[in-house]
Amino acid sequence: MKHRRVDHCADWEDLRGMWDIRPDTLYLNHGSFGVSPRPVREVRRRWLDDCDRQPMDVYCRQVEGQLRVARERLAHFVGTAPGNLAFVDNATYGMNVVAESFPLARGDEVVLTDHEYGAVDRIWRRRVARSDAAVVVANMPRRFETPDELIDAVLRRITNRTRLVVISHITSPTALIWPVAELAVRLRERNFAICVDGPHAPAQVALDIDDLDCDFYVASCHKWLCAPLGTGFLYAHPRQHGYMQPLIKSWGLLPPAMPSRWDEEFLWQGTRDYSGFLAIPAAIDFLEEVGLEAFRQRAYWLAGVAEQGLIEITGQRPLGDRAAGWYGTMAHVPLPAGDWSRLQRELWERFGIEVPVIHFQDRWYVRVSCHLHTDREEIERFLAALRQLLRSGP
Repeated sequence: MKHRRVDHCADWEDLRGMWDIRPDTLYLNHGSFGVSPRPVREVRRRWLDDCDRQPMDVYCRQVEGQLRVARERLAHFVGTAPGNLAFVDNATYGMNVVAESFPLARGDEVVLTDHEYGAVDRIWRRRVARSDAAVVVANMPRRFETPDELIDAVLRRITNRTRLVVISHITSPTALIWPVAELAVRLRERNFAICVDGPHAPAQVALDIDDLDCDFYVASCHKWLCAPLGTGFLYAHPRQHGYMQPLIKSWGLLPPAMPSRWDEEFLWQGTRDYSGFLAIPAAIDFLEEVGLEAFRQRAYWLAGVAEQGLIEITGQRPLGDRAAGWYGTMAHVPLPAGDWSRLQRELWERFGIEVPVIHFQDRWYVRVSCHLHTDREEIERFLAALRQLLRSGP
């Protein structure tokens, strides 16, 4: 493995060349839609081409076995057994499966936090409405100092009617890495179920799902892992396998075989595009060849550079301290007071910069994502463009 200094951009140029990002684009939004490096796209393209040329051979003789191989590789990567995983399109799809499968009755409560992804909030509000259950929201502190503050905020909303707690591993609107392992322990002590919403976690942080002892974990592979878009997974603990069902009922397995386990119900979903899932092992191979810790150190360092520049430009403080472990490959800093609803569009139209500007709890924030295709010069270009636009005011 090549030795690379985390702050020496020339050491990373060979890896930057693995991406074919459009030349008119400075891409700082890996946290929304990741971009796959060339080796991953080549594997996916081979599967697509093979299927276009001979779909019978691919669908009926190859896909089922190769999906099992890909799932085994992913299961090892995230720290669980293959039989606990099912491939789904993304974390949102997986959360829908949990919501539709998890038993709720009149008066039951599902606890969410006020930092949860908006789609997840909508999923559970629809689910509880059909059961005469309720969503209970745990309000987080305005600034994050210690993990215990977050855990206590959740535990204060737990009652004898609580059936499930849904919490992000890394939040989408605020990019904070939450202490899910500690919270899971506290909830399991009281026999409450926990579902972790983890689309930003695989590759951004070391992940061992079995150690978490959560009941459900949903994630996307198209972000930091760099697998193709439309790939994710749903984890269910063995204690929850008995009632899990896919949103769409198909064969599960190719006839004449019939599913006998929960995960087999998700394997065969008809003539869908399986190429993205079959390219997941190539994405894992790519990052492991670079070195997962080397990737994280480089991306964390770049995010720290972006964060410091944003602090200097805006005069604002992040919600948590990077040195205390609240952030990883993303920088997230508030903007000055005002309506910045046009800022994201202006950054794209005037400078070709893709970066999300997020409205959260009556404030506007910039969230910068860094990956191996990012370098310091790009961060500086973004900061210069932002400085210019902020001078003009909202």
